[in-house]
Amino acid sequence: MRCELPKVSIIMGSTSDLPIMEKAAKTLDEMGVYFEMNALSAHRTPMEVEQFAREAEKRGIRVIIAGAGMAAALPGVIAANTTLPVIGVPIKGMLDGLDALLSIVQMPPGIPVATVGVNGAQNAALLAIQILSSSDEVLAMRLKTYKEGLKEKIVKANAELAEVKYEFKVN
Repeated sequence: MRCELPKVSIIMGSTSDLPIMEKAAKTLDEMGVYFEMNALSAHRTPMEVEQFAREAEKRGIRVIIAGAGMAAALPGVIAANTTLPVIGVPIKGMLDGLDALLSIVQMPPGIPVATVGVNGAQNAALLAIQILSSSDEVLAMRLKTYKEGLKEKIVKANAELAEVKYEFKVN
């Protein structure tokens, strides 16, 4: 077992959100960022959510990723109880995730929650990495390498598309 303290906390409303939220875990893992992962419910365990949020910074957490569906109160409740950056991941449920998206995006003044697209846990992890990399040169280099890899994929795809032939295709 590693003795490193987590820098990112991934929180989900229930383990039914794991298939989405594990994309954040895999991204953080691939980039070498220590993280923790827990299930807490804003509606079923509200006191535990409040305690978690109030104690996160003391435990070394620097960014919180909170995924929730339907009423999607979890990211906002966490943000109300910490000064750490909170990234909300709306999880597709009823209404194709629009209900969760609007619940997370429409926070009152003074309680910001950064929000990614519906089921966008990978982007939530990348945003957390961007936040952390502002004070971590090694992580910043890993992120730069990752983004260069994205560029290379598109360049390769374009070269492959150039080889696809159609009668009226001119490039």
